[in-house]
Amino acid sequence: MMTKLSFHHLLDANQIKDNDIKKLIALAEKYRKTNRKKTFTDGDCNGLIAATLFFEPSTRTRMSFESAMIRLGGQVISLENGQTSSVKKGETLSDTGRIVSNYADIVIMRHPQVGSVAEFAKHATIPVINAGDGENQHPTQSLVDVYAIFCEKKKLDNLKIGIVGDLKYSRAVRSLLALMSNYRNNHFALISHPSLKISTQQKKILTKRGCKITETSDLESAIKDLDILYATRVQQERFSDKKEYEKVKNFYRIDKNLLSFAKKNLTIFHPLPRLNEIDEEVDSTSHAKYFTQANYAIYMRMALLASLCKQKTS
Repeated sequence: MMTKLSFHHLLDANQIKDNDIKKLIALAEKYRKTNRKKTFTDGDCNGLIAATLFFEPSTRTRMSFESAMIRLGGQVISLENGQTSSVKKGETLSDTGRIVSNYADIVIMRHPQVGSVAEFAKHATIPVINAGDGENQHPTQSLVDVYAIFCEKKKLDNLKIGIVGDLKYSRAVRSLLALMSNYRNNHFALISHPSLKISTQQKKILTKRGCKITETSDLESAIKDLDILYATRVQQERFSDKKEYEKVKNFYRIDKNLLSFAKKNLTIFHPLPRLNEIDEEVDSTSHAKYFTQANYAIYMRMALLASLCKQKTS
């Protein structure tokens, strides 16, 4: 029997309950262990169609979703550039949601405006997955990240997690904190330039959930007792003032010299793409798990697609 989740649309990481994560990890592990790396005509999404609507650039998210659907036996129709759609003519996102519901069984959507995917989903009659709405949310990235942590650390609690980089604009950071803050005794070291700290509202939410948090701009000191270092690029596309971006774009760099201060079992994740925040010399170390993390994405997104599609058709 297919996994039953607590949500119909996945728009926000805060929708995801602990039981959803347990079910999705179990199904992702099933797919990973059976090594489903080819198209299965008898797969869990056989005969179903996913529509990928991307109004903003994507490589990993879009391709991993499309690969996941094909591996499940389904098919994909795609809108790569929103400027070629009827939205450019003035069609509302909610009307587009009504229309696309006729053509597919599930939608994966990315859009630069906060709240845009939720607006699209209002009148969609099929499940909608938020693949990023501006600086707001990226819930499937957080599912991938949690799954990667589970695979590498064999647990989701009692971890010292450093998050470094653009904490102000990164939707991946916002979504990861939403999920990992629900597990016991996780300590978050939030490492950023002072102008790129998380918001006061986010800190209040973390504190309310009983999380221990520390804020610093000193990565060298913070790295010493971390179990996980989650790195993010500075989000150039979110800056209205290029001069402000130039001030902070090279705020930190992870290299072998920095890793000499880290624990032997430190694991480094990154949602990618990276710019110059992680030196390529780190790639060959045992700490680097960001490319493995991208591979885990296939199995978690297979689990999510199969679960939501089967809920829709059952």
